[in-house]
Amino acid sequence: MKIHKVGLRFAGVSSLVLLASSFANAADPATAKKDMTMSDMDHSSMDMSDMDHSKMDMSGMDMSDMDHSKMDMSGMGMSDMDHSKMDMSGMDMSDMDHSGMDMSGMDHGSMDMSGMDHGSMDMSGMDHGSMDMSGMDHGSMDMSGMDHGSMDMSGMDHGSMDMSGMQGGKAPADARSPDYSNGVPYGRYGQPMMMGDMPLWGVSVDDLGYQFDDDQINYEVSAWYGLDERRLSLRSEGSVQTKDEKDIDSLTSLSYWKPLSIFWNGEAGVAYDTKNDKPAIMAGIVGTMPYFIETDARAYLYTDGQVRLDLGAEYEWRLSQHWVVIPEVGLSAFSKDDIDNHITKGFNELETEVRLTYETLGRQLAPYVGVSYETALGSARDQRRQENESVDSSSLTAGVKFWF
Repeated sequence: MKIHKVGLRFAGVSSLVLLASSFANAADPATAKKDMTMSDMDHSSMDMSDMDHSKMDMSGMDMSDMDHSKMDMSGMGMSDMDHSKMDMSGMDMSDMDHSGMDMSGMDHGSMDMSGMDHGSMDMSGMDHGSMDMSGMDHGSMDMSGMDHGSMDMSGMDHGSMDMSGMQGGKAPADARSPDYSNGVPYGRYGQPMMMGDMPLWGVSVDDLGYQFDDDQINYEVSAWYGLDERRLSLRSEGSVQTKDEKDIDSLTSLSYWKPLSIFWNGEAGVAYDTKNDKPAIMAGIVGTMPYFIETDARAYLYTDGQVRLDLGAEYEWRLSQHWVVIPEVGLSAFSKDDIDNHITKGFNELETEVRLTYETLGRQLAPYVGVSYETALGSARDQRRQENESVDSSSLTAGVKFWF
């Protein structure tokens, strides 16, 4: 009997020792950390809103076998969590499945993810609106499957982003050949030409009409060849008598034409006047005044020192898409007297005309009827009276103007 009682007492003591050892192992943090595995843990109902993660070191944690696909963290109170001091640089989450994770309520604003490898992360469902990614390394991130259509980046600060290392920037000087061929031949057709560099030509007949009372044909023709910024221009104007001696009075010039501003063009060249049979040097300016008044002013310096100045203005008063009324006025002046050619010093002659035109064939052809009036000015009036010539004259006119 005594031996049996002693054996029972020893067995009870042994049981107490084993039980205390078990509690000691369970309470030891080192032992718990070594033996704890999170792969079989159910995190779906965990409330971590009151947890302090600021000093947590998860660099040695291995969560590669954890299944986060069914984790719903939308109701987790993580908005008040302080992630600013969390060190996740050593975490291995390459095998983690985040596809079903709902992190819409998480505040990523102060998270430091500069050391994380985002290369294989699928963030298509994540809300990046308030994320501070200024320190992140995006070099190896694969965002081909991400949906950027609903991303709100209006609050992101791009001012401090350093993109100097990204591909792009200014192309090198020899990146492309000047003719854009890049060494490829053009073939049998040769190098193409830009439309702005292609020389063009045009002919304009501003007046080809008959004056019934004066029995003469008036004409004004101009032609040009060149580009928009420079042209070679040929111009001729005058009259041909249809009775008596059938004299031809014409002034023809060949000039270089160049734009001076938006509304004004300059001309310079040589001219020949059949009325006094002398050549001249010509310079002029042609353009559009306010209210769309077409204006031209040309000066001629003859070989004998005579200077001639021609001034003209014209306005198109459009009545409809086809009917147009065109009033026109011209004035001529000379620097000195020339008795042989019936020229006096100062203003010599004023010419006016009003035409009613009808534009047809795409406005390239416009027949007209009108009334013209001419009068001598200044000393030219007395000279014409002495020579028994009319001082004033008026006439009905009819003709056509066209261009091609």
